[in-house]
Amino acid sequence: MQAKIIDGKAFARGFEADMRRRIGLFEKDYGMVPGLAVILVGDNPASQVYVRNKERACRRIGMHSEVLRLPADTSEQALFEKIDAYNANPAIHGLLVQFPVPAPLSEERIVARILPGKDVDGLTVENAGRLFSGREGLVSCTPRGVIELIKSTGQRIAGRRAVVVGRSNLVGKPVALLLLRENATVTLCHSRTENLAAVTSKADILVSAVGRPGFLTGAYIKEGAVVIDVGTSRVEGKLKGDVCFSEAVEKAAFITPVPGGVGPMTIAMLLDNTILAAQRQVK
Repeated sequence: MQAKIIDGKAFARGFEADMRRRIGLFEKDYGMVPGLAVILVGDNPASQVYVRNKERACRRIGMHSEVLRLPADTSEQALFEKIDAYNANPAIHGLLVQFPVPAPLSEERIVARILPGKDVDGLTVENAGRLFSGREGLVSCTPRGVIELIKSTGQRIAGRRAVVVGRSNLVGKPVALLLLRENATVTLCHSRTENLAAVTSKADILVSAVGRPGFLTGAYIKEGAVVIDVGTSRVEGKLKGDVCFSEAVEKAAFITPVPGGVGPMTIAMLLDNTILAAQRQVK
């Protein structure tokens, strides 16, 4: 079996077309466009690339975008003042601080400073709690993108066995909750899971987010599975996923590449969250 490649970049561009339409309607109704602000502290090369990609995506769909670049030695108080200003700015509907941030800044304290209604990364305790309890809120962008990519295959999620490898608050746990919301039977694995291959090889849907390049070989993959590789590790200057692509592609029915799979959908979901946040704020 040769897996079909899930083209996240092409799928994200399809989302962008619909978002341009929705932004046009929003502007017609409210006389402004949804606004996204990103704060970048320091000069992390990967973060700079991500932020530029977000800026470009905003321009493509006609969304207002602001990027505030701060030096690495910015104090917590100075950063909080910038966050507070964006929280109070009615032209900014979505706000995020690009992680990682330089020490000694605390990501937990930074997230807590952002208004939940503008938390388009879906990281605040309130939004995480809303996801857990099944209530409406802003859901983390990468997990949302994972679910959309699975749905794009046309494969049924309800009733299927899904395995998520990785239990982070950013990806693993939210993905598991979203799969449960779609009525999958979900197993959440982690570094202490015994005989991991015995678990993953039974998965109709396999999502990996552990950041270990090539960790999941063909032996971990069920024939005909949908494989979503969230992992991104830089090896000799190139991005590599958690899944050994050359082996998995021979067994899976559908698989995401790295790069070009989940990454573009993460940005698309960020912009979509900003539109959702704007619609809720004006109402």
